[in-house]
Amino acid sequence: MAKAGDRVKVVSVDETYEGVVVPNEETKNLVLKLDSGYNVGIERSKIKKIEVLKAYKAGKKKEIPVKHDKNKPTIGVLHTGGTIASKVDYETGGVIAHFTAEDLIAMVPELAEMANIKTELVANMMSEDMNFAEHQKIADAVEKYAKKGVDGIIIGHGTDTLAYTSAALSFMFEKINIPVLIVGSQRSSDRGSTDAISNLICAATFIVKTDFAGVAICMHYTANDDKCAIIAGTKARKLHTSRRDAFKAVNDSPIALIDYKTRNIEFLKKDYAKRNKKGKAESKTKMNSDVGLLKTYPNMKTELFDFFTKKYKAFVIEGTGLGHAPTNLGVNLKNYEILKDYIKKGGIVAITSQCVFGRVHPNVYTNLRRLSDIGCIFCEDMFAETAYIKLAWLMANYPTKVKELMGKNLRGEITPRTMPEEFLE
Repeated sequence: MAKAGDRVKVVSVDETYEGVVVPNEETKNLVLKLDSGYNVGIERSKIKKIEVLKAYKAGKKKEIPVKHDKNKPTIGVLHTGGTIASKVDYETGGVIAHFTAEDLIAMVPELAEMANIKTELVANMMSEDMNFAEHQKIADAVEKYAKKGVDGIIIGHGTDTLAYTSAALSFMFEKINIPVLIVGSQRSSDRGSTDAISNLICAATFIVKTDFAGVAICMHYTANDDKCAIIAGTKARKLHTSRRDAFKAVNDSPIALIDYKTRNIEFLKKDYAKRNKKGKAESKTKMNSDVGLLKTYPNMKTELFDFFTKKYKAFVIEGTGLGHAPTNLGVNLKNYEILKDYIKKGGIVAITSQCVFGRVHPNVYTNLRRLSDIGCIFCEDMFAETAYIKLAWLMANYPTKVKELMGKNLRGEITPRTMPEEFLE
């Protein structure tokens, strides 16, 4: 009987397949990993014959020695989990992560050609489980490696909440003298269509070849393996569930593009922060957990507004259009009174739009002016996730200046003018 890891030939009533048996406890199908990198599930009732071509034998792991080269720059790689450094272990049937420098170089040998690699496991979790505590741990690790004198840092991260982490780190570091690039992958490293390798190589290339300093993400610019984009940490958003070019710059353009094949770098922005060897990494990593994010929609219950004003010291309203909220007629008038009383007592309300692109504005419509008049803060062209992170950071570090700083550009989160060509850039 074929076991996980065996290379087999399967003859079914429909087709003949050849590949490696993948552990599968979720269904009754036989799952094979084909040479193309993709998996196929075969109904066992349709299987006529299984021939084991090569039985799986567990061997000793071959370690690749990592030698320090004083003539090369040094990159710190911080792992937080996600698929970027993981693949199926056919011996155990689970997904294993590659967290050591040896593991990473074995997966991406080109990294050793470019730089000395130092690694650290900061967290090991699915990105949807990330909390502010993990953001603080990552920031502490970044600061530690920056003080050690590394030339740049790559943070491996799951893609689903990658933009939240990039925004958090952007605000936490009031000064940073090296590049900190957050990298994820939409496809795991054991798939033929993986984007992990090219994203890592492009990130390392950008670190060793440029004078950029600051927090940004490095992900696919197109669906093909031709270019990766460097996007400001407060302007990146995941806009697709599965495409490799899921991350786009919102109300902004990428900072730069890296050609994966030629390693050429094209800067689209000229006003980026540059490295300063005499500079220091200075951070404020506190975050206030008493901050919420409220999405508006038709037929909302007044109890939701009431709950948020009682549960949180501050919250972001993700309104419609230019920042509208159901506060104008009939039963919705009570929502307006709840917000008015909450703000009067010291609560903070920031307003963004459900429209990913564009900006909110307090003076276009009367109902928007009414919200502005009671003290709601309109957040320009920030999208909701960035505004939520910024508000939580301000509440923890500058509690007496929240109203002043929320609408002020601190880390590139607000752009004075959005150009037409930046829509879906």
